[in-house]
Amino acid sequence: MSDGPQSSPPDTAGTTGVRRVLTVFDVTNVTVGAIVGADIYVASAITAGLLGPASLLAWLAAGVVATILALTLAECARVVPTVGGPYAYTSKAFGPLPGFLAGWSMWIAEMTAMPVFAIAFSSYLGHFVALSNFETHAVRIGFLAVLTVVNVVSVRAAGRVNDALTLLKLMPLAMLVVAGLGYAVLHLDTTKDHLTPLAPFGLSEFPRALMLIVWAYAGFELSTVPAGEVVNPGRTIPRGIAVGMAIVTTFYLVTNLVVTAVVPYEELMVSNTPLVLAGTAVFGAAGATIMAAGAMVSVAGSDESDMLGSSRLAYAMAADGLLPRAVASLHRKFRTPHVALIAQGAIAMALSFVDVLSSLISFAVVNLAFSFLLCAASLWRFQHGHPADLAAVARPRTGWRGRGTRFLPASAMVVCVGLLAAATHRQQLLALAVLLAGLAIYTVAAPKRANESALEWVQDRERILRRLARRRMRFLGGPMGWSRGHTTPPRRPRT
Repeated sequence: MSDGPQSSPPDTAGTTGVRRVLTVFDVTNVTVGAIVGADIYVASAITAGLLGPASLLAWLAAGVVATILALTLAECARVVPTVGGPYAYTSKAFGPLPGFLAGWSMWIAEMTAMPVFAIAFSSYLGHFVALSNFETHAVRIGFLAVLTVVNVVSVRAAGRVNDALTLLKLMPLAMLVVAGLGYAVLHLDTTKDHLTPLAPFGLSEFPRALMLIVWAYAGFELSTVPAGEVVNPGRTIPRGIAVGMAIVTTFYLVTNLVVTAVVPYEELMVSNTPLVLAGTAVFGAAGATIMAAGAMVSVAGSDESDMLGSSRLAYAMAADGLLPRAVASLHRKFRTPHVALIAQGAIAMALSFVDVLSSLISFAVVNLAFSFLLCAASLWRFQHGHPADLAAVARPRTGWRGRGTRFLPASAMVVCVGLLAAATHRQQLLALAVLLAGLAIYTVAAPKRANESALEWVQDRERILRRLARRRMRFLGGPMGWSRGHTTPPRRPRT
């Protein structure tokens, strides 16, 4: 996200002056690059501890779930080709308050992910240096502080750091996958022992494991690039995302197959560094060093990217008057949203003292699911002709692809509700409390908009009730023989 969301209707003809140069290949690269990162270094051990080798099924199911959500956001991007993501789509469909809730939930989710990466960084650093409890927390805080400073000093420097880390983060994973598959084939008896029984703990924890794995697929929202920059966006964006998600799902499946095949699940379930164990099994001590170093680079890259993107979301919302104006402040020298960066960095540092990774990941997914739920509802509203200026663009296209998009909103809403239901009651209540805190901030930061949103909500409910009443009258034909299509009783004939 580079700017605040715009309210102008979509430029379907490409007349805004932006060149349409992005192809299916480009969108596929954006999708893969945005998703594959540090998550695989963290989530593998957690899910193996819940399901054993059956976690491979959860990784496959999570890929399908993430693809549904990604295609839903892609369709929203086609209808509303502006920057801002879920915040922009929901604002266009339902107004500023629901848009704020979508953006707020997304921001909370991204902030919650930052300490996860800091915790993972300290865990993998522990392979090289023995750390006390105090030193571990100091490393986490220092890690977040350095990335915050890099982002405050220069967006260009942050971008260069991210580019370099992106190139480096995939190399160790690719090495492990290729060598690990060969190792598994050459040691079939060991591989068979590690993969059986398939579900040693049963499948009762499958929903929870699925919820945690969805976090590893997060990042696909970045692939919903503005349609004005894409050649034939109606076909290119969904196709690029579908291909990208297929690549990511396959890569994650193969990586987890290698990890599960070369390391017993009993060891994975008690480790915070699953890929170090896999690297040790395949390459020996040198492999452990390579995987630990690769994990640290990947974690740093993911957290840097997360910090950069989430600060711009907060800046955009504050610039639109939905968060305190101070959050939209730019540094006098560096021209970066330093207040947003420092605020989210401080919150992430506080959360880094939470040592239970699964709790942080689950809370992030709860907030992501709520934000995506509002996006799915927005797409449903677009397809049903609201607002009117988007009716022609949002109408599902003809052909089998068009028929498929008709079911996207409902499918995505079912998926999001399922993810919310998979959370514990404590996580649900905590997410509700954070949402109410956001509403309080919204009311203080934008009191006029809050009043307007309340009035719009009442008027919208009134319109819905009137429409339902008219339909009921037409269906029943009215009491005592009223003619269909009339809402008033006929006059009594004179005698």
